[in-house]
Amino acid sequence: MTTLIESDEHKALRAAVSAFARSRAHDADHATLWQEAAKLGYIGVNLPEAYGGGGGGITELSLILEELGAAGNPLLMMIVSPAICGTVIARFGTDSQKQEWLPAMADGSRLMAFGITEPDAGSNSHRITTTARRDGASGDWLLNGRKVFVSGVDIADATLIVGRTEDARTGRLKPCLFIVPRDAPGFTRRAIDMELDSVERQFELVLDDVRLPAEALVGGGEDAGLLQLFAGLNPERVMTAAFAIGMGRHALARAVAYARERTVWNAPIGAHQAIAHPLAQAHIELELARLMMQKAARLYDAGDDVGAGEAANMAKYAAGEACVRAVDQAVHTLGGNGLTREFGLARLITASRVARIAPVSREMILNYVSHQTLGLPKSY
Repeated sequence: MTTLIESDEHKALRAAVSAFARSRAHDADHATLWQEAAKLGYIGVNLPEAYGGGGGGITELSLILEELGAAGNPLLMMIVSPAICGTVIARFGTDSQKQEWLPAMADGSRLMAFGITEPDAGSNSHRITTTARRDGASGDWLLNGRKVFVSGVDIADATLIVGRTEDARTGRLKPCLFIVPRDAPGFTRRAIDMELDSVERQFELVLDDVRLPAEALVGGGEDAGLLQLFAGLNPERVMTAAFAIGMGRHALARAVAYARERTVWNAPIGAHQAIAHPLAQAHIELELARLMMQKAARLYDAGDDVGAGEAANMAKYAAGEACVRAVDQAVHTLGGNGLTREFGLARLITASRVARIAPVSREMILNYVSHQTLGLPKSY
């Protein structure tokens, strides 16, 4: 039962984050909010204490993001900078990479974006064409390629780019991760025009003979790229689940408050089962998704990467579905008011779909579960 019940420490952390997030306006400046959260130790809670972090794990980081979202103040870059990039560098980075990046990530002074998706390589990462080759004369790396749907590049100090290098023994391409500074020559960005109300913008990146020193390669070696990649992708799925659950809880809370107060025919609309039952169902689905998210986070923090992979995919799937249904029901509960700017729910209609689409589609998760968990033949 201990795995199902939060510790007193986690309950206290949840209460503190909730109070912090609710004390800020829903339209609070995200840069200021990020700095304030970092000062309280929230941003770097999963990073090693030796580098200024909290020494916790994805369990604590996902809890924090969920509560920020439930209060209407989600920080999308928490999924990217401390969860993906911070985790990869903490686990696989060289001593100098850890020293340069982890303390700055923990105190909120520096952010890192993450670039993996390409125009022709979304769910199929084996089709990544961003390549890195050695410049024989200098030992530098030269990167060429394109990335799309990269969040927050304009506010990040560097981007962790997933590329591929050629194996000298086999000639095959293998994944490698590189830290690319924002102002590196040949590294350009273009904002993608999104119909999505989000502070963090999406970008297309072009890498045109971007020259990087040898130490830009994460870990300094070329043989751990696949391990590094999955070390970041599992936390990404857990944190996306936290983001979705927080959003769903926020929408549901607004709907419940409205249903208690809005009176039609001398009774609050929440007294009618046609209103109350769908809201109760949305709450149940969000709670179930949270349980799977907590399982995934704890498996990951315990070092069970295989178990965490399965649970993280399930958590992301469950949270995405629960979020979309909660937002939809919240808007429906408010009727016309649900589409007004005053109540702030209409913008979530689009935002909630992100949890279904990114970082991996629900269909690919179903493929994963049917093949990896159920042992059915692979279809792709």
